[in-house]
Amino acid sequence: MDPTTDNAGPTTDPRSSRASLEALRAEIAKAVVGQDPTVTGLVVALLCRGHVLLEGVPGVAKTLLVRALAASLELDTKRVQFTPDLMPSDVTGSLVYDTHTSRFSFQPGPAFTNLLLADEINRTPPKTQSSLLEAMEERQITVDGTPRPLPEPFMVVATQNPVEYEGTYPLPEAQLDRFLVKLNVPLPTRQDEIDVLTRHASGFNPRDLHAAGIRPVATAADLEAARAAVAKTSISPEITAYVVDICRATRESPSLTLGVSPRGATALLATARAWAWLTGRDYVIPDDVKALALPTLRHRVQLRPEAEMEGVTPDSVINALLTHVPVPR
Repeated sequence: MDPTTDNAGPTTDPRSSRASLEALRAEIAKAVVGQDPTVTGLVVALLCRGHVLLEGVPGVAKTLLVRALAASLELDTKRVQFTPDLMPSDVTGSLVYDTHTSRFSFQPGPAFTNLLLADEINRTPPKTQSSLLEAMEERQITVDGTPRPLPEPFMVVATQNPVEYEGTYPLPEAQLDRFLVKLNVPLPTRQDEIDVLTRHASGFNPRDLHAAGIRPVATAADLEAARAAVAKTSISPEITAYVVDICRATRESPSLTLGVSPRGATALLATARAWAWLTGRDYVIPDDVKALALPTLRHRVQLRPEAEMEGVTPDSVINALLTHVPVPR
């Protein structure tokens, strides 16, 4: 346990914790240009003890974004490149026979870390994808019948290419539902792309973040104090009912075959709460729910084939529902 914490909880000032987490944006911007919404989504997920799915075409700095986040936090991090031949034990670890002791001993896999980067997770078959299910939900990994707890904090940040790309295996609904948020990483604007090329022309090396000036600006103690403060952010019964109404509306939408589950409703409440705290309030308002509805819900719904053929997207369905669901006053 961090020395700044004890049984009574973290002693770090929540205000300084908020400042430290907000400083992540500026620190990551030293390496990644124009991805502030994505960085904010990552911070929200950290506060909620959730996992993140990053989707975007190759070359938009998804991996660099996660590496910059890890470099800005004093947390252990590991990366797994998901490939078609990757086995579950390559992620979780396995029992290895020791010839000296004539016994099997457990060798931890890369999942035993604070921040696990699952790079291109949808390029590996479902068998290996599912190796993370227990880790993401139970914060433990069971090998040979023995559960082994993962470090705290533990967060999976998975990147994936759009599903229409060749060589991809769509993630099953059960695994998608375990990601707190799905963040779409867009192509940069013209000016942002000019800034990226200017940095590279000036000698920026994305493989050497230390040389880029990225330093740890938040610690595990800051994160724990922030989580404790988020847990105290008040939620009125009206806001709770608003979240439920939004999620129930997805289940009744004619454009969807699969709506948001109660787990998704819980996730939306949690992300709205974290966003409220980040913006400096100790209570949640409807705008907090609206701000986090798309990243929290877009991967938890499934379009009907005919709606998909007409160009309907999960985001367009959720945005339409947000305009129709009555907002509490």
